[in-house]
Amino acid sequence: MKKTSSPTRRDLLASAAVVTAATIADTPPAAAQGTPKPIFPVPMITIPIVGETSVFQVRRIYCIGRNYAAHAIERGSDPNREPPFFFQKPTDAIQNVAIGEIADHPYPSLTKNYHHEVELVAALKSGGIDIPAEKALDHVYGYALGLDMTRRDLQNGMAAEKKPWEIGKSFDHAAVIGPIHPASKTGHFEKGAISLAINGTVKQSSDLSKMIWSVAEQIAKLSEAFELKAGDIIYSGTPENVGPVVKGDVLLCKLEGLPDMSIKIV
Repeated sequence: MKKTSSPTRRDLLASAAVVTAATIADTPPAAAQGTPKPIFPVPMITIPIVGETSVFQVRRIYCIGRNYAAHAIERGSDPNREPPFFFQKPTDAIQNVAIGEIADHPYPSLTKNYHHEVELVAALKSGGIDIPAEKALDHVYGYALGLDMTRRDLQNGMAAEKKPWEIGKSFDHAAVIGPIHPASKTGHFEKGAISLAINGTVKQSSDLSKMIWSVAEQIAKLSEAFELKAGDIIYSGTPENVGPVVKGDVLLCKLEGLPDMSIKIV
């Protein structure tokens, strides 16, 4: 009987190379395998639009700080010298409030000084970089009434330590908002009474005309730092007399030209 020789290491490597090459050749490209799927679903954040079955998908939430002179003063700032500054909230901080309802709003953790801030919100349908102020309102799809809720003790504490105060502004349910009203139906808001009452007592009361930076100017300034896009919303600042809320309080927000918005702290 003729003795069969064992394959050498060179033979084994050559065979492996042939098999690998064949496998690669038989594997379809990534595109042919279908679109990659996420390992778990993440909800899309949307805001209802009045009179439409479609919804407004939120991309980013921008907020301007200290945009009414009296509020800037009560926060220890000089409105005559301060340029505009902005911060962001996560999109899933959105809490939608329907017209005519009093929505339950949970008192958040970690705070003992929870504040209300009523604001006009602008929703963008397009964007860009370095948008001129005179063209800025062309990018606005519509407007809504909003509340920038704030854990004031956490914000102040972090600021005193010269640390980012995101924890005071960016948390669950921190961006309360009513439905969006298309600007094609409401026009643009450059003036109009804005107020907030707690249990029937007015706490904040002012006019949009008292904003230091108009919505158009806010869009222009933001676009110097970020590329704005469709789906961005901008909380345009709150008047003076922000203050604390406690469980059981009912907040009623009003803005001339839009329906009221109301929440109950639970």
